[in-house]
Amino acid sequence: MIKPDAVANGHIGAILNDIVKDGFKIVAMKLIQLGRADASEFYAIHQERSFYKDLVDFMSSGPIVAAILEKDNAVESFRTLIGATDPAKAAPGTIRNKYAKSIDANAIHGSDSNENAKIEGDFFFSVLERF
Repeated sequence: MIKPDAVANGHIGAILNDIVKDGFKIVAMKLIQLGRADASEFYAIHQERSFYKDLVDFMSSGPIVAAILEKDNAVESFRTLIGATDPAKAAPGTIRNKYAKSIDANAIHGSDSNENAKIEGDFFFSVLERF
């Protein structure tokens, strides 16, 4: 998911280009804006953490690009491509190194497991929206 900060800063095309150049196939994609209830549901796993309210506020603050990507070893490969959550610690050339401004406004979300990738993909897309 390309987050509101990266969308607002005009980085959609550049980020998608980085993703495709890294060998990912985009099988579903859409530009949407999450309401607070949707953002709360999506990030419910973090509801006990101190940053949860700010995260929900941020993720519902503007449009996002939701996508489902395919590639061999997709989750691990994507997490390498996007870099560390804190862009100051992200490796040079990673998406967060290039496009994120802070640990909170870090440009992009990537699933942390195959199981969560399926849950997150199902959250945003019906079967009819996937190619």
